[in-house]
Amino acid sequence: MDLKHRAERFAFKKVLDSLIDKGIKSAQAGEGLEFADELLSFVGKIQKDSWKPTTYAALQDIIHNPESKYHKFAMNLFRNVEPNILKTYILNAFYESGFRGYQLTKKMSAKYDCNIPWVVLIDPTTACNMNCKGCWAAEYGHQLSLTYDEIDDVIEQGKDFGMHAIMFTGGEPMLRKKDIIKLAEKHYDDAFNIFTNATLIDEDFCKEMVRLGNIMLSISVEGFEDANDGRRGDGHFQKVLRAMDLLKKYRIPFGCSICYTKANVDVVASDEFLDMLIEKGCIFIWYFHYMPIGAGADVNLLPTPEQRAYMKHRIREIRNLEGGKMVFAIDFQNDGQFVNGCVAGAKIYFHINAAGDIEPCAFVHYSDSNIRTDRLLDAFQKPLFKAYRAHQPFNENQLRPCPMLENPEYLRSMVKNESNAHSTDVASPEDVDVLCDRTTPYAEEWAKKADELWEEEQGYIKERAAQNDKLREEASKTGKSFY
Repeated sequence: MDLKHRAERFAFKKVLDSLIDKGIKSAQAGEGLEFADELLSFVGKIQKDSWKPTTYAALQDIIHNPESKYHKFAMNLFRNVEPNILKTYILNAFYESGFRGYQLTKKMSAKYDCNIPWVVLIDPTTACNMNCKGCWAAEYGHQLSLTYDEIDDVIEQGKDFGMHAIMFTGGEPMLRKKDIIKLAEKHYDDAFNIFTNATLIDEDFCKEMVRLGNIMLSISVEGFEDANDGRRGDGHFQKVLRAMDLLKKYRIPFGCSICYTKANVDVVASDEFLDMLIEKGCIFIWYFHYMPIGAGADVNLLPTPEQRAYMKHRIREIRNLEGGKMVFAIDFQNDGQFVNGCVAGAKIYFHINAAGDIEPCAFVHYSDSNIRTDRLLDAFQKPLFKAYRAHQPFNENQLRPCPMLENPEYLRSMVKNESNAHSTDVASPEDVDVLCDRTTPYAEEWAKKADELWEEEQGYIKERAAQNDKLREEASKTGKSFY
C-alpha cells in the first residue's frame, strides 16, 4: 500500500470499528441503527457521486426504519457475529474491494482498453473427498494443484488492479486449509470466500477464521436430506448440519451455494428449507443454475422454462424489502439485469483452474492463456477475453445473459473463430461445437419465456420511471428533495 492508501484505510477502519462497537451495544440494548448515520456520512465522503442518490436514500430508510427487513438483518449481525469478523470482513469487502478496489479496476480497464475484474475465482486443487453429480470441477480429474507461490502471485498481481475479492473453489479447497490460512494471514486486506462441501470444517479452522476475520464460507447444499444426498452422497446432509452448528458456536456467519435443477427447484426455494438455513446461521445464498458441461452431462437436469421463471420471481420475493426472508439471495443466472448481463471474461470476475489455465468463467472451460506463461494483464488483453469485452452484453434481454447457456452462437464463435482457445478439461477435452449443440435446444426454449418476462420487466421499469418523474416534479414545486 502507498502512504495515501494506508492513511485512508486507517481512517475508515477507525470509524468502522467505533461504529461496530456502537452497533453491538445497541443490539444488546435492543435499540436501533441510528448511529449508522455517521458511517453513511463517512462513506459518502469517499464514494462521492459514484453512488446514486437513490442508493443513499434506500440506506437511510434501512437505518431509520426498525421494522424493515434489512434493519433487522443488520441488528442480527451485530448481535450474533464475532466482532473481529464483522470489522475485518466489512473493511476488506466493502472498503478495499467495493469502494477503493472497484474504482481502481474501472480506471485500469480504461487505461488498458480491456476488462479488468475485481473478483478472481481460483481452484487451489482438483482433489476432492466427494464426487457430486453435475459438478463442473469433477470434470478436471483429481491430480492437479496450484502451488502456494502461484496463488500468492496471482493475488499480488490482482492488487495492482484493485482486486481484493478472492474466491476459492475446487475440487474441495478445504483440502488446502493450511495454505488458505497462510494466504489470508499475508493478504490481511483481502476478503476471501471459500466454496466448500463443509465436510472438513473443524474446531481448529473455526478458531483461525475468528482470529483472521477475512474468511467467509459458502457451503454447498442442494435441499433436504433426500434431495441433497441424492446428488452429493449418503450422509453429506448431516455433515453439513454439524458444520453449520459448529460455525454458529463460534459466531461465524456463512453463506450457502445452491445449484438448482429440474429435480430440486421446489425444495431449495421453499420456506421450510430457507427457514432451516437461516436458523442455522446462513446470511447469504448463491443460487446457481445447473450447467450441462463436460462429457456425459445430463441435459435432463436443466430446469424447465416455467421452473426458471419461478426461480426468477421467487428469489426477488426472498430479497424483497417488505417481507421476504432474513437472508440475502443472489441468482447467478437470473440477476443479469442488475449487472448488465454476463459478468465473466474479467468484466467483474474470471476463473483460474488448478492447472493454471485462465478461463473467462467457472462454467466455460476454454482458455488461451495460463498463469505459468502469462501475466494476468496479458490474459485480459488476449483474444478470448477481448472477444468477451467486444460482445458483452451478449443479449439485450438480460434474462438471457450467458454466451454458453442462452447464446451459444457467441461462445462457438469466440472459441473457434475469434481466439482459437483450447478446451481445458483434462479428463475429457470437449469441442465447443459439442457443448453448444447440447445447450442450443435449451437456449431456444428459454428464449420464448425470457422474452415474455423481459417485456413485462421493461413495462414495470417504465411505469416506475414515470412515477419518479411525477414525484420529482412535485418535489420541485414544494422545494423538497425528491430523495
